[in-house]
Amino acid sequence: MYFSVHAKYIVSLLFSLAWMGFSFWYSQPWYSDLGAEIGIFPAYFIITFIAIIPGFMNAFVAIALLLDHRPKVMRDQRYPPVTILIAAYNEERSIASTLSGIFEQDYPANIQIIVINDGSSDKTLDSVRDLQGEHPNLELIDLKRNGGKASALNHGLAKCMTDIVISIDADSYILKDGVQHLVGRYLSDPVNTKAVAGEILIRNSRDNWITKAQEWDYFLGIATIKRIQSLFQGTLVAQGAFSLYDRKTLIELGGWPEMVGEDIVLTWKMLLKGYRIGHAEDALAFTDAPNTLKKFVKQRQRWSRGLIEAFKENPLIFFRPRLTTLYVWWNMLFPLMDIAYVFGFIPGLILACFGIFWIVGPMTLFLLPMAFLLNWQMYLTGRSMFESEHLKIRANRLGFIFYVFAYGLVLQPACVYGYFSEFLNLRKTWGTK
Repeated sequence: MYFSVHAKYIVSLLFSLAWMGFSFWYSQPWYSDLGAEIGIFPAYFIITFIAIIPGFMNAFVAIALLLDHRPKVMRDQRYPPVTILIAAYNEERSIASTLSGIFEQDYPANIQIIVINDGSSDKTLDSVRDLQGEHPNLELIDLKRNGGKASALNHGLAKCMTDIVISIDADSYILKDGVQHLVGRYLSDPVNTKAVAGEILIRNSRDNWITKAQEWDYFLGIATIKRIQSLFQGTLVAQGAFSLYDRKTLIELGGWPEMVGEDIVLTWKMLLKGYRIGHAEDALAFTDAPNTLKKFVKQRQRWSRGLIEAFKENPLIFFRPRLTTLYVWWNMLFPLMDIAYVFGFIPGLILACFGIFWIVGPMTLFLLPMAFLLNWQMYLTGRSMFESEHLKIRANRLGFIFYVFAYGLVLQPACVYGYFSEFLNLRKTWGTK
């Protein structure tokens, strides 16, 4: 029996609203007790944004994931030529590996590669030049001064002649069928699709505890959210690390905006125009995650600033009548949830260590089985995709334990730092992520 996208949306929404209503009712004694200790407004803010709203979101994701059945990519398609843009700034260690993955693609049409050296001070330029003699489809643009990722990509866009443009980070390795899967999804999706996000995974997860945890964040959390957003006709971020774009639409919108969140701002501009953004979960790119706490905080700070930039640049998107408008409002709640977590949950966790169970207590432990079931559901979905690509999931138990129990203690403060950085208009720098 056919179950339409709108029907899946309504079922997911009704179930999650019912769960939120039950949670709110069941939490009334908690609201009262905490309100007596810290005041009714702080109590309502903390409980709502660390428990009630996240519960609604998790319920929505769980039901939507159960109902999601990805349509097959159409066979026997005529694949057009594509251009791949790579903005590179001090990437001498990774650029050759990134290009080797592109050279090995089994894509059935021509791939033109344009590397934009964005004023690198290392040997990035020499590494690319060494490969040009063997690969006539490799073009190099050498910018003498560092202008930022968006500026570099726009210089490359000006040289593009193909209808399809793909952006790849300079430290990402694309599996040999990655480009074909990405373009295949684009050709199979509805005609108003103007961008398709690939699947980003971590390749340096063995480095240390912070990369081990990020492996699960990308494989479970980020991948699932993109999948569900795509189900309801609009992935919210076609990330610069590996995404496809319609060239004419890029030119229509003025290319990549010169902001730290150039990819999310561009994606929201497309959504505001009424275009659809797809997601190819089997178009795999393995990238290097930040391997120090300082780099990780800077990355998530940039992502958080990019989210605020997207809101500021596209305020009318809140009122665009489409299914994914729910996700836009959903994203607006992230800063409030992160603030409640940092200034409510973390202090509550510390208080619980001293036997003061105002916010975190024995009841919190009852949520662990539910969290495990949701992560198991996401794991099975990801494993199915991996098996279709003849890949195996690496045993990373310690990383998973840290991801479940402690990752938020690092992630949420970094995000809050990013929000306040944008509101205070602190200096911005570009990164490859």
